[in-house]
Amino acid sequence: MFRKLASAVSTVRLAQNNLQNIPKFNQIAITDSVTRSFSSSPVTNVKVQEPAPQFEGKAIIDGQIKDIKLSDFAGKYLVLFFYPLDFTFVCPTELVSFSDHIDEFKKIGVNVVGCSCDSHFSHLAFVNTPRKHGGLGGLCYPLLSDYKKEIAKAYDVLIEPDGIPLRGLFIIDPKGIIRQITINDLPVGRSVDEVLRLVQAFQFVDKHGEVCPMNWKPNSPTIKPDPNLSKEYFDKVNK
Repeated sequence: MFRKLASAVSTVRLAQNNLQNIPKFNQIAITDSVTRSFSSSPVTNVKVQEPAPQFEGKAIIDGQIKDIKLSDFAGKYLVLFFYPLDFTFVCPTELVSFSDHIDEFKKIGVNVVGCSCDSHFSHLAFVNTPRKHGGLGGLCYPLLSDYKKEIAKAYDVLIEPDGIPLRGLFIIDPKGIIRQITINDLPVGRSVDEVLRLVQAFQFVDKHGEVCPMNWKPNSPTIKPDPNLSKEYFDKVNK
C-alpha cells in the first residue's frame, strides 16, 4: 500500500515539475486531470438553486409496484432521500421515522420519496417484513428502486465501487428547483424533525419574502431582508 502511495505522490510531483514547460492553457487541463485522479469525491453536478435531475422508475406504493417520475410531484415540495440498502441497520430507522411522520408532511403539502439501488422486489419484501424483524412493516410513501443506479449517479450520491448511495437528501420546491442538500456518510442517520423544519422555513420564505434565522421554527421571528427593516428583528431578539 505504501509503495503505491509513494508512486502516486511521485506521479503528482513529476506532473507539477513539468508544468513550467507547458503552455498555460494545457497546465490547467493537466492539473485538473491529476486532481481528479486522486480525488475520492465525484464532481458535483447537482446544486442548490438549480433544477433537480429528472428521474423515473418502479416504486412500491401501498404494497403495489407502480411507475413514478419527478414530474408526478410538480406543484408541491418533495423530499427525495437516498439510503444505502434494504435490510440493513440504520436504514430502516430512517424509513420508519419518515413514515411515522408522514401526516406532518402531508399537512403542509409535502411529498416524500425514499430511494435505494435495490430492486423493486427487494423493496416489496422490505416493506412487508415486520419492524421487529428489521423490516418496515408497511410504508406510507413511495419507495423507489434505482436498480440501474442512474438516479443515484444523477444526484451525485452513488459510491460507484460499492454500487450503493450515500445518505443524500434533497428538498425540491414546487418548481422543481433544489433548495437544500444534505449528504451523510453511511453510519449516521438523519433527523426527520430537521427536514420538516427546513421545508417549513423554505415555504415561509416563498410565501412571505422574509428570511429565517438560525434554528428558526414556525411562529418564530423572521427577518426582513433590508438593511433598515432588519433592525426590527435584531431589536426584538436582543433586548
